[in-house]
Amino acid sequence: MMTFTDLASVPSHPSEPFTNRLRLAVAAYLARFKGSSRQHTESDLRCYLAWCAERGLDPLAAQRPYLELYIRWMQEIRRFRPSTVSRRFSVAAGFYRTCVLDGVLPHSPAEHVRRPAVPAESPTLGFTHLQFEALLTAARESANPCDFALVAMLGLLGLRIFEATSANIADLGEEHGHRVLRVCGKGTKIVLVQLPPAVGRAIDRAAGLRDRGPILLNTRGSRIGRHAATRRLRHLAGTAGLQTARAHPHMLRHTYDHARRWRRPARRADRRPSRRPAHHDAI
Repeated sequence: MMTFTDLASVPSHPSEPFTNRLRLAVAAYLARFKGSSRQHTESDLRCYLAWCAERGLDPLAAQRPYLELYIRWMQEIRRFRPSTVSRRFSVAAGFYRTCVLDGVLPHSPAEHVRRPAVPAESPTLGFTHLQFEALLTAARESANPCDFALVAMLGLLGLRIFEATSANIADLGEEHGHRVLRVCGKGTKIVLVQLPPAVGRAIDRAAGLRDRGPILLNTRGSRIGRHAATRRLRHLAGTAGLQTARAHPHMLRHTYDHARRWRRPARRADRRPSRRPAHHDAI
């Protein structure tokens, strides 16, 4: 009898799985998104399509057991976190749901797949107050002025990494007497984030004499990517002597969320200024 492992190595009928029919289905699904949401969805869907290609499987001919195997592969081979497994599988399930809507498939093979349980509260911990102060100090003393702006935008504004790296100098402005940064969030949603004076100074220092282009630059003078920004953050954490396993940008967002529990949200440019968190004084 064929085992569950044997099933993973059995190819579907075509030797070249990526047909024009599949390309059209992928394009139709990605067309439902825009901006950074499309980029992230495309990245997650590419992971599933690459998994299918390695096994000679036509994604449009996949059945439920193959989707179960895909989840086990992410859990046991790649060792992704439950939230990552759930997100990436949701993209694959959304792709098949769109195929059903467009009449490409009669039903979705992902419909009855058992998904991993994701805790309601994120297990990711932010930096403590002292750790964040040490990280700010290391970033301020760095020879690269963009390091300080990066840490300030992530930890004092609570921006996502792609929001910080995609910010441009032209996005700076004033609203109701307050200096603000125009941020393009998920789904191209535009919000105005009020800039505390310390963050404004960090951004001005990173921009220098430039009047256009990205705020954050890499060592080659072009826009820094989110992976390069993550590497810079880990380098700063090492310089600051932080004893933490693989520091990543979302830890700074959790640090910001923890600090704002006792104050009003800052992402409201049409209201009075919010009180600043205690670690703003660290700057």
